[in-house]
Amino acid sequence: MPHDNESRHADAQDIWAGLAFGFVGCAIFAGSLPATRLAVSAFDPVLVTAGRAVIAGLLSAGLLAWRRQAWPDLRLWGRLVIVAIGVVVGFPLFSAYAVQLVPATHGIVFVGLLPMMTAMAAVWRGGERPKPLFWLFAIAGGLIILGYALIQGWRDGHALRLQPADFDMLLAVALCGLGYAEGAVLARRLGSWQVICWALVLALPVMLPLFAWLWLETGESLAGLADAGAGPLLGFAYVCLFSMFIGFFFWYHGLKLGGIARVGQLQLIQGFLGFGLAALILGEAVPPAALIAVGLIVCCIFGARKFA
Repeated sequence: MPHDNESRHADAQDIWAGLAFGFVGCAIFAGSLPATRLAVSAFDPVLVTAGRAVIAGLLSAGLLAWRRQAWPDLRLWGRLVIVAIGVVVGFPLFSAYAVQLVPATHGIVFVGLLPMMTAMAAVWRGGERPKPLFWLFAIAGGLIILGYALIQGWRDGHALRLQPADFDMLLAVALCGLGYAEGAVLARRLGSWQVICWALVLALPVMLPLFAWLWLETGESLAGLADAGAGPLLGFAYVCLFSMFIGFFFWYHGLKLGGIARVGQLQLIQGFLGFGLAALILGEAVPPAALIAVGLIVCCIFGARKFA
């Protein structure tokens, strides 16, 4: 019996530690769109995307070398390409384009659908067959996003149709969900943090020349960076170091300690954390419609996981 009690105590400690690490990871990711909006206020979205991939990729290469990680099996490189397309290129690029045109709070509503997109991508890539209720909740979540985008666009003086930024965010979230789902499968073979590091290293041969070319093309200089102001520079530094690198370590370690299903539920509060950070950092007002939309999406995600 003492042994069983000690085991249960250790399990409980792991769960609470996992939840703590997972919460920090969620909070870091919640700051991604506000930081990206700061960065693209002074820099081109493609430059920001390439720059964050290069800086995080070089850090990843150094970490993998320091930890003497063996190269992944060649059969896994195709899956790593999918992770890179989703989380290294797709989400950063299209979300950066979106928040050039709309407030970060608008984009955060779309990010609220990310857990559902991840689950749908897992169904596609993993061959799972969820119950019909899963698809009912998934469709309901999509309709909430569609309704919010149409109403918000109409209130902003546009026609009752999706705006370019809405399509950018939908594509960003879809690609990110695919990258997350593929990464979750790879984590069983490579380890949790190793997945994002190898995906970043894999993207370096493309992103490094692209970043160098864009840097020269725009005529940027180290001295001229000061003209951009502290806000854009801090935003760029955040997405490079935290959104693209450090956040994944907290998130994946939390999933490892506390369990994917349990810690994964923390994604349900990420949208609300993002609203708070957008208000604090950017001074953006959070529309009541955005809060309602995210709340309804959370209910759909909860329903999909609980009842389907």
